[in-house]
Amino acid sequence: MDKRIFSERDICTKFITPALVAAGWNITTQIREEVSFTKGRIIVRGKMVSRGEGKRADYILSAKPNIPIAIIEAKDNKQPVGGGMQQALGYAETLDIPFVFSSNGDGFVFHDRTGTSSEVERTLGMDEFPSPEELWHRYKVWKGLTDAEEEIALQDYHDDGSGKEPRYYQVNAINKTMEAIAKGQDRVLLVMATGTGKTYTAFQIIWRFRNAFPGKRVLFLADRNVLIDQTMVNDFRPFSGKMAKLSTQSKTIERPDGTKESVTLAMDKKRRIDSSYEIYLGLYQAITGPNESQKIYREFSKDFFDLIIIDECHRGSASADSAWREILDHFSSAVQIGLTATPKETEYASNIDYFGAPVYSYTLKQGIRDGFLAPYKVIKVHIDRDVQGYRPEKGQLDRDGEEVEDRIYNAKDFDRTVVLDDRTKLVAKKVTEFLRESGDPMAKTIVFCVDQEHAARMRQALINENADLVAKNARYVMRITGNDKEGIDQLGNFIDPEASYPVIVTTSKLLSTGVDAQTCRLIVLDREVGSMTEFKQIVGRGTRVHEDTRKLFFTLMDFRGASSHFADPDFDGEPVQIYQPGPDEPVTPPDETPTNNDDTSVPDDIGENETILIDPRNDTITSDTNTGPRPKVYIDGVGADIVAERVEYLDENGKLVTESLRDYTRKAMRQRFTSLDDFLRRWKQTERKNALIEELAEEGLPLDVIADELGLDLDPFDLICHIAFDAKPLSRKERAENVKKRDVFTKYGTQARAVLEALLEKYSDDGVISIDDPKILKINPFSGMGTEVELIRAFGKKPDYIRAVHEMQAALYEESA
Repeated sequence: MDKRIFSERDICTKFITPALVAAGWNITTQIREEVSFTKGRIIVRGKMVSRGEGKRADYILSAKPNIPIAIIEAKDNKQPVGGGMQQALGYAETLDIPFVFSSNGDGFVFHDRTGTSSEVERTLGMDEFPSPEELWHRYKVWKGLTDAEEEIALQDYHDDGSGKEPRYYQVNAINKTMEAIAKGQDRVLLVMATGTGKTYTAFQIIWRFRNAFPGKRVLFLADRNVLIDQTMVNDFRPFSGKMAKLSTQSKTIERPDGTKESVTLAMDKKRRIDSSYEIYLGLYQAITGPNESQKIYREFSKDFFDLIIIDECHRGSASADSAWREILDHFSSAVQIGLTATPKETEYASNIDYFGAPVYSYTLKQGIRDGFLAPYKVIKVHIDRDVQGYRPEKGQLDRDGEEVEDRIYNAKDFDRTVVLDDRTKLVAKKVTEFLRESGDPMAKTIVFCVDQEHAARMRQALINENADLVAKNARYVMRITGNDKEGIDQLGNFIDPEASYPVIVTTSKLLSTGVDAQTCRLIVLDREVGSMTEFKQIVGRGTRVHEDTRKLFFTLMDFRGASSHFADPDFDGEPVQIYQPGPDEPVTPPDETPTNNDDTSVPDDIGENETILIDPRNDTITSDTNTGPRPKVYIDGVGADIVAERVEYLDENGKLVTESLRDYTRKAMRQRFTSLDDFLRRWKQTERKNALIEELAEEGLPLDVIADELGLDLDPFDLICHIAFDAKPLSRKERAENVKKRDVFTKYGTQARAVLEALLEKYSDDGVISIDDPKILKINPFSGMGTEVELIRAFGKKPDYIRAVHEMQAALYEESA
């Protein structure tokens, strides 16, 4: 039998799968074929959105479901046995799989990434594939797992029967954590970008931990009430009956399917704790504080909890003198797992020092590259007053008739010490212009302001700019800050994809963390963001992809230069250990203490009712002499103008570029095709022209969208020649007329000639590039000329029809070629 006639899929079915089964692999529980593990990067340029091709492994072999240990890349028999090895090694590195195979049906090439084999790579016969037992033994030796540790590491995942399964990076994070716990590690750090499913990851870790250690008790800590409540009714729902919240405030939460569910409480009105539950969830602020009466966690014995998971652990929870650290120290015998999107690593504070280096990291860059997170477009707007500064005229009076201090005010002063109302109105105008010009004034938008008072003025300015939309619904623009109950009450509607209002919300710090705004399409920064940690959190408000509403990317509109953080090499790199205390040195200071109304710290003496999604700062700034609050100076009639506006796009590698779409396309095309002759040769050799078009689209160059955005109604062939190589384009009608003039259809019968002429007409009118697909014969005008079979028969057999169409296509592009 000549294997070279078989396709890659035939090789898998007829040779590779039988070899795996013969080696003892269970086809139902251990073998998975054609496993897609990324979604494909979303690429955005202007209004153009495309998705690159996702990665797919031919085979993934697992010791147990979601515990992968081997990967196989298959190739057809025209390629060598090891033809897929380099591709497979790239996949294996991403998936953290140690054993890698390539096969063409003649045998296997085996690459051992563990470094424990005498040969890194060797060739095996088709009947020599290792058994599951052999590979798992190799895995155990590599990991140094004892039999007892193996029992912990191999615990089953939760399966709800719906087909939902963890993404590959969640599998990596969960397995790495369970292996660390199995090896006796009691402090574990996981770094996962915002929007990548940290709570679902935490749920699976808890599930497997409790299977390994039945009856053990768990504490899940977070710093936002909405996180606790949504976690209980969504990801943690399988724990119902064994789970309760450390709170006295009863709540009913609506689930995604529309059903409502009450949150079970572990405390009564007198703050007495029911200790009969196995899983407790709570706010840091609700169970600790400076007063002894607030330290509810002390009602539990020191060894009550066996596992503690700390969500958003960068927010001071691990700092030595943080009040929240008391909880961790009290339950010091428990395994403690820190979850964060932004590990806090500065010269002054470190959570890596407490938890140790991350056992696994999945960054924003990786999430965007894989297509799980939304990329972003950045619009930088520079206002003259920010760039040039503002110095009041001699004798300039403020709104209260007081003389304005004579000095130069800059961007750091505006809306903090000096208020230029015209500047606020200008920002509101630009935001409104963007929403309307984008064609979607109902796009969910967050405007980050300097403080709560600035957020109130920005709300008013946006209302005045959008009076028509506010007249339809007064909730079109709302302020959501810690001191605004009406605004906080609307937070649930803002983050609900099904709720239309509010559309635009102004805030200061309240929405910068912990709010799952899946459909947020515009983030506006009208305040400085000094902290890289906070900047990542703000960007994270837009990174969630929401397929149902076609939210595939978001826009960041920056008025204050905050997006300069993008240029920082640390913006999305691996966390770095900076602070290295000596043997007798304490862990250095925690998050910054409250000093002004731009601080993020939460005062510990605020009760639970006040600390739910609260911005704790007051609206004053302490003067240098600490003599009391210094009021803002309001100056009217100064004016403000836009001095520069720039749009930056992300390329396929995630780098910001500022060139025009035409220039970008030209450069990308010239990288793809070295010359016009190279392109013409490729085009001529490609029988199915649409395959080349699809290939370009997968690389982020969808020609139909590019043509539409550039206003060029051209055939893809002419579009490439014109943009990339400055060739004079012909219209589709001109190309069709040239074919008719050459009378290339004379050798065909009447019906066949009619079919080809109709195809040519369809190309001229509609630009259909896939005219070689026989399915086109099922639509008008062909359906009125006969059945698909009858029309093909006019040419002879199907290959004769396809050959005729290809000849016509060649004639279409003959002059250029």
